[in-house]
Amino acid sequence: MKILVTGGAGYIGSATAAELLDAGHQVVVFDNLSQGHREAVPPAATFIQGDLADRAALAQLFAAHPDIDGIMHFASYTLVGESMQQPLLYLRDNLVNAANLLEAAVAAGVRRFILSSTANLFDDPAKMPIDEHERIVPGSPYGESKFFIERLLHWFERIYGLRYACMRYFNASGDTPERGEHHDPETHLIPLILQVALGQREQITIFGNDYPTPDGTCIRDYVHVVDLAQAHILALQALDRLGSRKYNLGNGSGFSVLEVIEAARKVTGHPIPHVVGPRRAGDPAILVASSETIRQELGWQPRYPDIESIIATAWEWHRSHPQGYTH
Repeated sequence: MKILVTGGAGYIGSATAAELLDAGHQVVVFDNLSQGHREAVPPAATFIQGDLADRAALAQLFAAHPDIDGIMHFASYTLVGESMQQPLLYLRDNLVNAANLLEAAVAAGVRRFILSSTANLFDDPAKMPIDEHERIVPGSPYGESKFFIERLLHWFERIYGLRYACMRYFNASGDTPERGEHHDPETHLIPLILQVALGQREQITIFGNDYPTPDGTCIRDYVHVVDLAQAHILALQALDRLGSRKYNLGNGSGFSVLEVIEAARKVTGHPIPHVVGPRRAGDPAILVASSETIRQELGWQPRYPDIESIIATAWEWHRSHPQGYTH
């Protein structure tokens, strides 16, 4: 199939584009490079620089590639904290850009769509790990924007026959030898820890150590970016057979902040000093998603189920790219 990957110059999008190519698919990457990196786009992919806010650019994209079979939509503002400061970037821009993409897609006859959604849909889960039947209470404007897009997809299926899958997950992590995690500014725990190991920052700050968890620090889900990419591909391949689906993705147990730091010490051989700071507002003690449904329906099996193997792949990339894609 020929697959359009929006945000394919970003962290998860570029890794998925590479996995799609390895699986024998053709890939068209559409990205405005506001957050992504041109160097991250696999050489075998067709790259088009453009913005989802530009409806004319989308029309040109589908006119130039009338044989697109499916879409994987990663292009998005994705920072929970930023969404609490600039909600309209999320509640307006994420939604409008997705609507523009869907409008152009159905006009071009595309009827397969995979959404990179979020487990931030579930701010107040009744049970843990979080499965697909959990009530949706978005934890931020970011989570709300993804819920809006999921509702868009619901109606596009009813009205246009679009089949879709929503992939809901927390912390994408890990790297490949060719592609890694490079955000500016960096806010994710594992790359921040590795910056300490590389001597780029003095210490890592733990935001609160008095949570009701075994070691007092927050527990979160960490899923390797290649495992996430494979989940997206499996969902795409199953759309015609199973119809529209919503999948929560996680490792099922989660790892605490201290466990992640200790695993990084073992992997890197560096002491990685840490300090304890105050809690951040809105941080739940435990957030872990269940992946039982996608395991049962699609046979998804993570290649990197433990935190040390995830960090080892990240350490390999960050050591060889200490300045990220600007090395």
